[in-house]
Amino acid sequence: MDTADKPVFNRPAPQTIDLLLSRRSGSAKAMSGPGPGPDELRQILRAAARVPDHGKLFPWRFIVFEGDARARFGEMLVACLRETEGVTAERAAIEAGRLLRAPVVVAVVSRVREAIPIPEWEQQLSAGAVCQTMLIAAHALGFVANWLTEWCAYHPMVLERLGLKLGERIAGFIYIGQSSVALEERPRPDMEKIISKF
Repeated sequence: MDTADKPVFNRPAPQTIDLLLSRRSGSAKAMSGPGPGPDELRQILRAAARVPDHGKLFPWRFIVFEGDARARFGEMLVACLRETEGVTAERAAIEAGRLLRAPVVVAVVSRVREAIPIPEWEQQLSAGAVCQTMLIAAHALGFVANWLTEWCAYHPMVLERLGLKLGERIAGFIYIGQSSVALEERPRPDMEKIISKF
């Protein structure tokens, strides 16, 4: 029997709870290298592709930005702003370096199929689960990650030049690297205030 054909059984992994309870985002502005190598990035994306997915639609895809691609994306952002609203030299410098904040950035594209029994909302939630799973997988491999959208995730010209089709949206840009500053714990919700019993 091929390994892929063997049944999968749940197994206790208490260290995973420790991992989840220690996960926190690292600011993209404070990231440095190295980022994940090819094998590590493939692991992160494979883990992300295992999220719940009603109907097995795979209603998401990935666009990876590494190396020079990050600067090319920045040039594209500046060009889009110049064509649509104008841009100051200061703003152009910020946009040109937007993806250079981290060694690896992955855009998670949500792609909703309409007029099928699977609700669109569930397809969108699956893309959100992809983003969160990428954060956890990056953390598990010793990296920091940050899930951002920012203006470029919603700008029609940017989406067109990225090749997004009808029904596709950016669920998030996932920045992955090392933190150049110590991560600080942030306030967390009071669990007693957000849990109720029916």
